Amino acid sequence: MKSPRRDLLRLASGATALLTMSRVAWPQAYPVRPVRWVVGFAPAGGNDIVARLMGNWLSERTGQQFIVENRPGAATSIATEIVVNAPADGYTLLFIGVSQTINATLYDNLSYNFMRDIAPAAGIMSIPLYLVTKLSVPARTLPEFIAYTKANPGKVNMGSAGIGSAGHLAGELFNMMAGVNLVHVPYRGNGPALAGLLGGEVEVLFPTPPSSIEYIRTGKLRGLATTGATRSEALPDLPTVGESVPGYETSAWYGVGVPKGTPVDIIDKIGKEINAGLADPKMKARFADLGGAPMPMTPAELVKLIADETAKWAEVIRKANLKPA
Repeated sequence: MKSPRRDLLRLASGATALLTMSRVAWPQAYPVRPVRWVVGFAPAGGNDIVARLMGNWLSERTGQQFIVENRPGAATSIATEIVVNAPADGYTLLFIGVSQTINATLYDNLSYNFMRDIAPAAGIMSIPLYLVTKLSVPARTLPEFIAYTKANPGKVNMGSAGIGSAGHLAGELFNMMAGVNLVHVPYRGNGPALAGLLGGEVEVLFPTPPSSIEYIRTGKLRGLATTGATRSEALPDLPTVGESVPGYETSAWYGVGVPKGTPVDIIDKIGKEINAGLADPKMKARFADLGGAPMPMTPAELVKLIADETAKWAEVIRKANLKPA
């Protein structure tokens, strides 16, 4: 005669094994449905271009759609808050970068703590910014532009993707180090800021290469310098800002974050797939064409980068006495 207790133990053991298998198999199968990728800037900016490029790769690689959702405003704070409050299941990603490290100091009333509430998953790309002017500005070199700006204090307008954006802080750092006074004019994204520059609303911009490089190559805008430590391979004749303003250097960078509490196996899977994309020759060539370079990083390495960038921009914000709108 079978023991009821033995049968119950057998059933319990089987259920436990099935549950364990499910927990292991689910992350390995990720993703099994479309993934929402929230970008804190308007379409057509450098952030959006890179997110869509990588999103297309991930869609083809995994067989599931990675859908870019643009949620501009408050220099990525709106997008970040959306992801912080999303389920920690790997199906809502955040496009992260310099702006989130800036916001940590710029805003004192955020409903979240970026370094606490977002788990970095992978790096994507490192890229300098360009110092770009409209064609009517009477300066063809960076020294000439600095002289022009000093001769017209408070009269040269600088557009940006928004208060606290990478381009805004690059401009504020330029003001401090070059001894000039560019007047900040914020837009809702890099795309609208470029439209403002092309339309003559502002004189200068610090955009990312993906959004501006073709305008420079086709002569619709004038590139004066790159903010990186070395000259850009995409535009090798463009000098660095540091060649005229010693010590000046800054770059934008892009990565992926997920809500805190997302299973480690899913974070690892996201990183693995993105790193595969970064190693793909076609993707590397596309990044180079956009003026950037792949930035493969482990979550731990990305955590350190975020901490270092937060400290760097906190000093600029305090010295320039910047406040959100």
